[in-house]
Amino acid sequence: MSDQLSATRKAVAAAQRVVVKVGSSSLTTTKGGLDAERLATLVDTVARRVAAGGHVVLVSSGAIAAGIAPLGLSRRPKDLATQQAAASVGQQALAHAYAESFSRYDLTVGQVLLTADDVVRRGHYRNAQRTLDRLLGLGAVPVVNENDTVATHEIRFGDNDRLAALVSHLVGADALVLLSDVDALYDGDPRRGDASAIREVNGDADMAGVHAGRTGASGLGTGGMASKVEAARVACSSGIPVLLTSAALAERALGPADVGTAFAATGSRLSARRFWLAHAAGANGRLWLDDGAVAAVVKRRRSLLAAGITAVEGAFDGGDVVELVNPAGKVVGRGVVAYDAAELPDLIGRSTHELPAEQRREVVHADDLVPLR
Repeated sequence: MSDQLSATRKAVAAAQRVVVKVGSSSLTTTKGGLDAERLATLVDTVARRVAAGGHVVLVSSGAIAAGIAPLGLSRRPKDLATQQAAASVGQQALAHAYAESFSRYDLTVGQVLLTADDVVRRGHYRNAQRTLDRLLGLGAVPVVNENDTVATHEIRFGDNDRLAALVSHLVGADALVLLSDVDALYDGDPRRGDASAIREVNGDADMAGVHAGRTGASGLGTGGMASKVEAARVACSSGIPVLLTSAALAERALGPADVGTAFAATGSRLSARRFWLAHAAGANGRLWLDDGAVAAVVKRRRSLLAAGITAVEGAFDGGDVVELVNPAGKVVGRGVVAYDAAELPDLIGRSTHELPAEQRREVVHADDLVPLR
């Protein structure tokens, strides 16, 4: 293991504030319902980290899976209404189980239920940030889950892996630990026996040729390895190292961090606003840029002017978030647009001095723009 890779694991092991995400399959039985022994083992591990002086935020799946057996369902429901019904039953059981288990260590649990709307809307994002910070300041263990009871397909995170990455930035975490039913990231399907574990990831080059699945083997979760890799990329691009391993190895993951796959932080910490722009806010349209504008926005971090725009896509108002797209159709940035979509067609491709005085302003100001890799 090189010094750089060793430093990644040391950073996870020494992290003062850690977000730990655990999947449904690690907390429930294959038929649905909570596995009390697994949950207690996880709580034991988290409690030890807290006793050592750390702060832990637990992002926990399992509400829908925990509601399957009590409602007499044979499998995870596919329709939204039954998912919401299962979540309403299972979330209560999950919260009670965590509160009871953590009470063995005199630790108080604070339940935080979020929808994607809570991070897409800037005001809600700040409220969630304040709540989590205050819970940690009061010595509680926040347990975060998606609010499946009210979330719709249009406003869902899709999986708690992405939610965990967003929460990591919300609370200023020093590390993110993703726990699932697989002990590491592999270059193929580990069930075939010919796949090799990837122990260290320093960047996208180390992921070449890796094909991650979408759903766990248990069928109880929704994310699969692909969502975990994407969550790791989001966190790492914002300066947060990530460790991915199985829940069965949680004690070592939250101890010496010498198991699983370590993802090195590849970027610097973003301000809350810039992180929100890059990863949380919903985009209402697209601006297509020429090569010169792409270079100015991405490489020189300049504002986007009308002269560099070649096309406008979508219906948006001034103040909305839009994606910035290069000539090949790749998203290279996001930002807050200063004009309504209806105003731009008459402006695009024109130099600033050609525009009326009242329209000689940036389409997206550099302070409201985030380049994306």
